[in-house]
Amino acid sequence: MRTRFHEELEQLTGMLEQMCLRDETAIATATRALLETDIEQAEHAIDLCAHVEAMGQDAEDAAVMLLALQAPVASELRRVVTALQLSANLARMGGLCAHIAGLVRRRHPHPVMPDPLRETVSRMGAAAVSMAASAAQVLATGDAEAAAALEGRDDVMDQLHRDLLNHILGPEYTGGTTTAVDLALLGRYYERFADHTVEVGRRTLFTTTGSTEPE
Repeated sequence: MRTRFHEELEQLTGMLEQMCLRDETAIATATRALLETDIEQAEHAIDLCAHVEAMGQDAEDAAVMLLALQAPVASELRRVVTALQLSANLARMGGLCAHIAGLVRRRHPHPVMPDPLRETVSRMGAAAVSMAASAAQVLATGDAEAAAALEGRDDVMDQLHRDLLNHILGPEYTGGTTTAVDLALLGRYYERFADHTVEVGRRTLFTTTGSTEPE
């Protein structure tokens, strides 16, 4: 019976890793749509995000079934509860990708951002993709050191977000109010996406060590 439980727990962990990999693909696709004003890529990103949402529901259902039928305790209980929390984080990452792609769809055929901000947004997208890839690796390996390192990498995204806001609020900005609102939302979406990868690291660290702080 416990062998079956551990097999199902490993399957649940695999589901979470696949969700994170799908988030990685979605944020890369949404960023490409944003930079290229590509409506087909935007629609593809939105479809990917819908799949992530469905996967999240499956993962949540699997975690609840393990709690209800297997009555895990101690470290096993910690793993199942953390998986339940992670499924929510990963689903929200997909939702944020859908918001980015939705901006592209709403403004098409016009670009969401002015040319002076293309480099900043491109770097935000690259940082998000890299953090999602690292989070997926953490989920696959349970590496406590790599999990703890995700928090430090979030500093890059925070600085890029500040750069974006400073440009919007600066005297050289001429993009208009509607574009400013879109850009402020865009920056927030990327920032929150990165924050959720940090939560993946923290929750994985908790599963591995029993603490959210590195040793």
